[in-house]
Amino acid sequence: MIIIMETNSTHEQIENVIESVKKLGFRPHLSYGEEKTIIGVIGDERQITDSYFKSLPGVENVIPILKPYKLVSRDFKKESTIVKVENVLIGNGHRVVIAGPCSVENEEQIIKSAQIAKKYGANLLRGGAYKPRTSPYTFQGLGIEGLKLLQQAKKVTGLPIVTEVMEVSEVEIVAEYADVLQIGTRNMQNFRLLQAVGRINKPVLLKRGMSATLQEFLMSAEYILSEGNYNVILCERGIRTFVDYTRNTLDLNIIPAVKKLSHLPIIVDPSHGTGKRDFVIPLSLAAIAAGADGVIVEMHPDPNKSISDADQTISPEQFADLMKKINALESLIKTWSQNGR
Repeated sequence: MIIIMETNSTHEQIENVIESVKKLGFRPHLSYGEEKTIIGVIGDERQITDSYFKSLPGVENVIPILKPYKLVSRDFKKESTIVKVENVLIGNGHRVVIAGPCSVENEEQIIKSAQIAKKYGANLLRGGAYKPRTSPYTFQGLGIEGLKLLQQAKKVTGLPIVTEVMEVSEVEIVAEYADVLQIGTRNMQNFRLLQAVGRINKPVLLKRGMSATLQEFLMSAEYILSEGNYNVILCERGIRTFVDYTRNTLDLNIIPAVKKLSHLPIIVDPSHGTGKRDFVIPLSLAAIAAGADGVIVEMHPDPNKSISDADQTISPEQFADLMKKINALESLIKTWSQNGR
């Protein structure tokens, strides 16, 4: 349930409600809206009636949240969340472009990738230090050495780092180097890992599982928020369907659905969503047009020589073209909005 405080409720009244929630064995989650202060009550609500909280001073109303995802829901927070990564804002009209290679291969490759990304307007740099691969015989990443190389690339360009964490035991070391911790599709329902990143004070990029429903996706985000980390960015990266021409089917339907049901920002990964570099630009534009808060794409100085996912990795020239078209599309969308269309 959510407890809605009166507009003129005092700090003492809010604290009193929070303490009452705790005494009953529930976990309170505080959200300050533009007009109202909301306290989320997390736990088995069958043990208590809403009339108890309604009787407390300063409480305006108590509303049950019927959805299984509580904190992720717009019922809990009406305003769209803006996630801040250093000086980069993501969500609620703030678009982000994350670019870089699938894997960190060596110092020259990652620094050159970062310079290209910076030159053409990317906001963050992606790069895998730890790589989950379908085959145990393919490149698994450089590990800690890869994290150190990402840090060097950040020093050169100033771009914040997005990189994947695969295990609970790796969370703290990855958090030392990364600005955003990525949870990959294969770990979307690794609940212990979700809880671990929920206890770290770093933004989390959560990718949708390849067979996950929308509710399962949002419930995974709920695990992170329930541990106190509200800086979660959702990422649609394609789902497995009957289609075999592309690597996955990029489900753009999920963008307006997430916007309706959740306050969290959502970006799109057209590289994994299609598996074909020639499709990355059109699907990126489609995602932005559908309301996505940004895209994350794989880009390599020489994509044909990429150790990982070469077929879906775009070239520097293609990335420059992508940024030019995204900027043009955003200008067009802004004009339409101003004209009320």
